[in-house]
Amino acid sequence: MFHLKPKFSNTIKSIVVPLRTEYFNKVYLCHLVAQKKFNVIQQKFDYQKRTFSQNKEVHLQPLVQPQISDIGIFKTLSESAPVQFLQSSLVEIHSYTGLPWWGTIIFSTVLLRSCTTLPLAVFQQYILAKLELIKYEMNDIVKELKKEISIAAKSYKWDVTTAKSVYNYSFKSQWNKLIVRENCHPFKTTLLLWVQIPLWVSLSVSIRNLIYMQPKMDETAKMIFLQLSTEGVGWIPNLTAMDSTLVLPIAFGIINLGLIELMTLSKVTVPTKFQRITTNLFRGFTIILIPICISLPSGLLVYWTTSSLYGLVQNFVLMSPKVKRFCRIPPTPSELEYPYKQLSAAFKKRFNFLNKDK
Repeated sequence: MFHLKPKFSNTIKSIVVPLRTEYFNKVYLCHLVAQKKFNVIQQKFDYQKRTFSQNKEVHLQPLVQPQISDIGIFKTLSESAPVQFLQSSLVEIHSYTGLPWWGTIIFSTVLLRSCTTLPLAVFQQYILAKLELIKYEMNDIVKELKKEISIAAKSYKWDVTTAKSVYNYSFKSQWNKLIVRENCHPFKTTLLLWVQIPLWVSLSVSIRNLIYMQPKMDETAKMIFLQLSTEGVGWIPNLTAMDSTLVLPIAFGIINLGLIELMTLSKVTVPTKFQRITTNLFRGFTIILIPICISLPSGLLVYWTTSSLYGLVQNFVLMSPKVKRFCRIPPTPSELEYPYKQLSAAFKKRFNFLNKDK
């Protein structure tokens, strides 16, 4: 079998080729028109995404554009690994739980503090209790040590300087032995501070990045911004805007002042002059923070207020002797037997004292 290729005359070619060229030109022209219409529709869709109702329009620009985050250490902090990790974790929790953003911030705060700062706070109470107990044990050791140093000074005819140096060396040696025996080095009491402050700063910067579409203003950042703008609660429907009712800034200040007063009134011993000065400085700093918080986005204040409220409840619960025994914190002489009754009495006493001054 032979397959013969069809042969076309020059006349047919002169008709077919122009028709084929014209056909492809029309197809290309239709493609350009369709692409133009698609761009117009896309622009209209982008605009409609910004408007969720006839009376409410959400702009894809922060209400207060940050300037300081673009330079120096602030830019480095905004792009740091811990901040980026917490920022992505917030987005994942929001997507997985289906909570609105105000609920996501509160849930993430409670979850993070329950997994990190709460165990460290219990551990801090445990170490402080151990240190207090060995201090009472050390008092008996000091009495015996003074007697031995006095006898040795007379036997070996030591002068005052030699006796003091030997006493100090023996005192430190005995103290270190007790510390090693109980495994309660004083530095361990600062672990909560070394974790809580960086965690608070990192999560604050993470929420701030989401609100200001930092560090990169891409489509994902714009989408999260739109969600934050509409997933508020009650009097703060827009988490990217300031709280015009001032409820959150005032609540944040009151909760922190309550936390300071709780720590002050729960102490059995009379505070030293340094402790009184420190307490007054914290009170003043808290009051100064209130007007600063007024200019901050509501989403950031939701986190700050939730974190402070968690700290207040945490310290209030850890005052209970039953809770301390459950957490295996040993009893100490300074522990309040009925902490809530004594705390109420101390508060009433202070309140009456303030009324008498007036």
